[in-house]
Amino acid sequence: MAITATQVKELREQTGAGMLDSKKALEASNGNIEEAIEYLRKKGLAGAEKKAKRIAAEGICMVMLSDDNKEGAIVEVNSETDFVAKNEKFRTYVSNVCTQVLKSISKNVEEFLEEKWDLDKAKTVKEELASQIAVIGENLKIRRKELLKQTDGFISAYTHANGKIAVLLKVKTDKINDEIKEMAKNVCMQIAALNPKAIDESGISEETKKHEKEILLEAAKNEKPDANEKVLEGMVAGRLNKQLKEICLLNQVYVRSEDGKQTVDQYIKNISSKNGATLHVESFVRYETGEGLEKKHDDFAAEVAAQAK
Repeated sequence: MAITATQVKELREQTGAGMLDSKKALEASNGNIEEAIEYLRKKGLAGAEKKAKRIAAEGICMVMLSDDNKEGAIVEVNSETDFVAKNEKFRTYVSNVCTQVLKSISKNVEEFLEEKWDLDKAKTVKEELASQIAVIGENLKIRRKELLKQTDGFISAYTHANGKIAVLLKVKTDKINDEIKEMAKNVCMQIAALNPKAIDESGISEETKKHEKEILLEAAKNEKPDANEKVLEGMVAGRLNKQLKEICLLNQVYVRSEDGKQTVDQYIKNISSKNGATLHVESFVRYETGEGLEKKHDDFAAEVAAQAK
């Protein structure tokens, strides 16, 4: 039977489900509203859209490696509160998402959401997410995911602060042993702690460097308005070099160095020489929960005052 816009509107108002999901539910139930509601509830879609309007900036990041450490998955799944982020049901769900990312061929989150959910092929990833929203009672969001592969070496992983920060590291090497694996884990910890923007200077775009030079030049002129061009260029070059050391992984001082001077590059070369191996860290992915998201700040006093009126 033909489904009218009025029927779709009525179902959406009663359930908070999306327009396409509501239409699909009505078609499956031959226009019967009660059966359509039941259909949406079974799919976990009722109420999901209303919750989706709420800010989800907490949650966890998680990493997972394949059995041979040749592939590594990383995901960030957000929730509204830190309380839910610590909930075992939520963490199990995120682990299942990470497991699926490890096998997924999707290019982005949008494609991933349309995949069949591995643990229940009757659902898509999106539908399972909606089910979890209904069960947990908060807005949840699979914000980002990535899969790293390495045939000439291995992938290393590290999680910090119970999922607040997660790191994947792609290592190219002709030899793998416990010391080299430990080196990779230590570099992952470095990335988690100091948040580099690139492996080395080649990973920083010329546009970014040009922009930084312009800022540094203006700052130098304000500091020394009477300085000639050569002096200013020297100031800019020195400060830019210092910035690059701070944001490029290999140039950073290794956090566990005994003398406080050894760089990450020197540390890796030392391990390489000691083990007779050719070692290169090729790329990394670092996720920090909620970075760049607007977080909800509740005013408890205002809330109590509003309820007292």
